[in-house]
Formats: sequence, structure tokens, C-alpha cells
Amino acid sequence: MPDTAQEKIPAISEYAIIVNPEDNVAVVKSETIANSMLMLPDGTAMTVKAAITPGHRFATADIPAGEFVRQYGQPIGTSLGIATGEWITHENMTDDVPVVRDLADDLHTPAPDYFAADEIATFDGFLRPDGRTGTRNFVLIVPTSMCASHEATQIAMMSEFMYYSREKFPNVDGVVAIPHNKGCGCQDGSTLDVMMRTLSNYADHPNVGGVILIDLGCEKTNLSFVEKYLTKRETPIQKPVYKIGIQDVGGTQAAIELGLKYVQELLPEVNKCERTTRPISELVLGVKCGSSDGFSGISANPSLGYTSDLLVRSGGTVLLTEVPEFCGAEHILANRAKDSVVGKKVYAMVDWYKEYASKFGGVLGQNPSTGNKAGGLLNITIKSLGAIVKAGTTRIEDTIEYAETPKSRGINLMQGPGYDQESTPGLVASGATVVVFTTGNGTTIGNAIAPVLKLASNNRVFEKMSQDIDISAGNVIEGTESIAEVGTRLFEHVRKTASGEIQAKAEILKHREFQFWAEQTVSL
Repeated sequence: MPDTAQEKIPAISEYAIIVNPEDNVAVVKSETIANSMLMLPDGTAMTVKAAITPGHRFATADIPAGEFVRQYGQPIGTSLGIATGEWITHENMTDDVPVVRDLADDLHTPAPDYFAADEIATFDGFLRPDGRTGTRNFVLIVPTSMCASHEATQIAMMSEFMYYSREKFPNVDGVVAIPHNKGCGCQDGSTLDVMMRTLSNYADHPNVGGVILIDLGCEKTNLSFVEKYLTKRETPIQKPVYKIGIQDVGGTQAAIELGLKYVQELLPEVNKCERTTRPISELVLGVKCGSSDGFSGISANPSLGYTSDLLVRSGGTVLLTEVPEFCGAEHILANRAKDSVVGKKVYAMVDWYKEYASKFGGVLGQNPSTGNKAGGLLNITIKSLGAIVKAGTTRIEDTIEYAETPKSRGINLMQGPGYDQESTPGLVASGATVVVFTTGNGTTIGNAIAPVLKLASNNRVFEKMSQDIDISAGNVIEGTESIAEVGTRLFEHVRKTASGEIQAKAEILKHREFQFWAEQTVSL
């Protein structure tokens, strides 16, 4: 082909992204024009056969029937016969991929390349008596069951209106409740354990300076039951704790009035704790994604992964959950484990979830939502391969149960669902003091006691939902910023948020969602 003709053909990078050199697809970043020609990196011209929606993909080479369609250098489906330039859809690709469960018995992944002590960043946090550091300082109202959730909510709302102000209590971030619809006549066993672990870990969270526990009185999960659970903890709660029994004090109104009195006593006490300069190694970062699109795994998630690497190399902790979104990519996480014991635990947590979901007729392959698919995430494998990179590249230290506190720093994988309203609170219950939540289509969720920062995968949704989304990785798609640059910028944004220099948009809008994962129903 003459040079003059080649010069007229735009490079594929202007319209699409080839994520990995081994891929046979490209992800569209600007809608293509049907029958337009693009130049591949090797100088070969190709024709895109359709106007393809951003986030979706087209073949960069012929993919004969039976061969794997590849993105991220991994199989994402099996071709039914795809020609160069064709839009990849379920009409020409099945979701079939090889099941990989390789794991060397002598697996040993080196420890992260830690920063020198004088290179570790700092933040201003609330040092607690037990040695942990919080990023916020709340008064928390904890109902032990659904039967006390109304009163807990009223106490928190009325207290913030009547007694709390930042001017009067500059070191307090607010008075919040965690109403829920669980407890009372619930089943014994793991369901009850998860509930008690979640509630007690919220009460004992480093982002909480004082607590009011409230029950109705006759429920199974009453104050005496919660107290027994709390006494089993290795370290007792070292903060002021008040208790209210609704039946004991004479009903709803009396309980609310007593709660308001207790809040007035707690506010000046909690306000005594001031921020001090702490190493960033004391930060616990929860990483999440929701309403993802085809760009999430290319821009936002790897940028967050770069931030995760910076924190882990600083000696900090990163928590990754949404086990259904490990499916199809679990072999990558398992082979990043520090040893084969942890690698086998990674496989086991995925297998447990598959079996658990099957009891309720759930199939992990049905995880992608309507919005996911519209944004280009055609199946769980594509979604998972892009989702796991939120946790960066350092080794996996361990796996933990839902709402369980990790025993080691570094990356820990938490058992749990992909459902945002349950997985985010689970991360916080496991100790996350700040959460970064990536999104492609836009989401608004926050948390009762921890700041939840939103990271957009594209600039379009960032501009559209600028009041809800904190930062964008869209420049990675547009080619004006690298993953490292966005990840470094995000790390600094996290540090400033942890220090209280800035608030997450969800905090400003008072998104204080709370719910936890109960095993009576399945959430994929």
C-alpha cells in the first residue's frame, strides 16, 4: 500500500484500545463508523464492519470457530466464527472458556518491594487506644435488630439537627445510625455469626468514637446476646458505650429521649480525640466496583490497582471482595498468593460461593447486570478479569470471611457477594477506613461510617454525575494520562480524604447506606 494511502487511514488507537498484545480484539473508545478503515499497530489496515458502541469490542483478526476470543491476554469466550472487524456479540461468541486451576505446590510469591521508611507518606488520623487509626470520628447508634432500627434512626437524625455541629464539635464527623432489617427470630449458626460480627465490628471500628447499643428487649439478638458476643473479642472495646432497652425504658418515645440524652453526653467526650500525623501504613483501603462498563477494567480498575500497590508497598492493607467477580479469573489471584496454602484458599472461597449460590438457584455467570452488558461486559469472565485488577499486582496475603478482620497487612480477599449494598459494608466491617468504588455507568452509594470515593472509568459519566463522583480515570481512555499518573493522583486524593482535608462526594450528600450479607438469600 502506498505511503500516501496509509497516511489517510487513522491509527486504531484513535478509536479503540488493544489492552494486551496477545489480544485478538480491541475495545471501542469512540463509536466507530461502519466500514471504516483503521491501521493496526503492525501497519496492517483493517475494516470495522459496524458502528460499534463504546466499551464493546471488535475482532482485530479472523477468529475461526472454536478458537478463543482474547482480552487482557486471557480467553473471554469461544468464537462461533468471527471475521476481522466484526462486532463481538453473543451471536458470534459463546461464553465458554477453559477452567484453569493450576497451582504449583512450591508456589512462593515474593513480598512486595516496600518503600523505605522515609519515603512512606503520612495522613492525619484518629489514633485509638488499641493502636488502630481512624479516618473519621463518629457517634454511632447500633440497633441489635430490626425491632430497634426506627428508634436508632430517630436518635441519630434528631441529634444531628438539635445538638451536633462541626463548629461546636470540630473533631466529630456526625451522629449516625445503622438501621437494618435483620435479627429477632433469625436462624442460629453462620447467619447469626455474620450479623453479630458485622454489628460488633462497626461498634469497635476505628472510625467510631462512641457507641449507643439499642434493642427492643425480647428479640433473640438482644443486648445481652450482643454483649456476650462482644466479650468474646480478643480486645475489649475501648470507647464509651451506652445501652438502651426500648421495653425497659417504656417504649419508643422514652427510648428516643434517653438516646438524645446519651448523645449529648457522648459528643464532648468523642470530640476530645484529635487528628495526629500517622504513617499511611495504618490505612485500610477497601476496593469495590459497581455499575461497571467495558472501560472499568482498562482505566478505573487498573488505576485503583496502582493506588493499591502504592499503599501495600507503604505497609498498608487492601481488602478486595465480590467473590462472584473472581469467577473466571480466580487462577490469576491464586497464582499471586504468597504460597500454595493461600492459593488453595482462593480456589476454596470461589468454590464455596458457587455451591452456596446454587442452593438458591443462583449461577455466577448471571452476575453481569443489564447496565454491565450495555456497557460492554458481555459475560462474567470479561467482568472478572477487569475487576480483580483493583487490588494491584502485589501478592495475596490471605483470605478472610465476610466482615472478618484480617490478620496480616497487604492484600486480603474477603468472602462476600457482588451486591454493592452488602459488599461495601462488609469491607468496612472488616476494617476498611476508606473505600474507593469504581464505576462506569455511575453510582451513588456511600457508607455510614467510612468515606466512599467514586472513581469513574470514563469522562462522560464523570461530567454527567460530577456531584456524586469524586475523580475520573477517563483520561486513560482518551490517552492524555497514564494508569500510573491517575493512580498516583488517586493515591493523593485518598490520603487527603483520610486526613479530613476533603470529603467524599457521598459524605457531602449524606449517603450513609448500611446493610449486611445474610445467608437466607443469595446476592450475586
